Parts: sequence; C-alpha cells; structure tokens
Amino acid sequence: MNASVDLLRAQVRSLLNGERDAIANAANVAAALFHGLGDVNWAGFYFVRGDMLVLGPFQGRPACVRIAAGAGVCGSAWAERRTIVVPDVHAFAGHIACDAASNAEIVVPFCGPAGDVLGVIDVDSPVYGRFDANDQALLEDVAAAFAAGCDW
Repeated sequence: MNASVDLLRAQVRSLLNGERDAIANAANVAAALFHGLGDVNWAGFYFVRGDMLVLGPFQGRPACVRIAAGAGVCGSAWAERRTIVVPDVHAFAGHIACDAASNAEIVVPFCGPAGDVLGVIDVDSPVYGRFDANDQALLEDVAAAFAAGCDW
C-alpha cells in the first residue's frame, strides 16, 4: 500500500474513534473518502430501509434518493452481498446515472453484527477504470470499520 492509502485508512479509523452514531460517522467517512481518494466526483452512503436503499450522507452532486435491490451498481452490490468494481458504468446493464460526469464506480456493502447488509458505500469517478484492487481493499476495510464502529 502507498502512504496516501495508509493515511486515509488511519484518518477514517481516527474519525470513527469514540463516536457510535451511524449518520455522523457516515458524514465524516464520506468527506474523508471524497477528499482523500483523488479523481472522484461522488462518495457516500446508501442505507437499507425495508426493500430499498435510501441515500445517506455524501459528498458530490445531488444523487438518486432511493434504489431498489438489484437496480444499478448499488442495488446489485446489495443484492449480491459483494463489492462491485465497474471500470465503465456505461457498459453496466441497468446503470443508474445520477451524475452524467461519472464513468467508473465502486460499491462496497457493509454488514451488521448479525451479518445482514445494512447499506453500501458508493464512490464514483469521472476517470474510466479509476478503481482497482487496492481501492477495493481500502474501501472494504473502511466499510468493515464503519459497520463495527456504529450502534445499529
């Protein structure tokens, strides 16, 4: 890992330290990711509410408020319970375009203590192929730390 990734990982853990509120933590984590990752135009959270993902704290342009399970990259990551990395969102069947500037996306689900998916972290970039295995590892670590650091 490079120093900036290690720094971002440490910053997120520091932001989560001592705070258990999910909304407050999501707001700070979204800001840290948006400003720390580079070449991103959106970073934020969607939370599971019944049979939908509902928009949570984020950084970037206004976004879609509700996403059904299996819809777009976010809904697919939730339904499939796995990280999805999309190098070209225009080639992803059913992609939901909230920001026309987005060309690449990574979505990471996070789970509660019982193993149920509580939501997803979504990061978009205007740069095709922006996200790689290192970004996936970082965001999966962030998602796990976020889920463990909040009261559900």
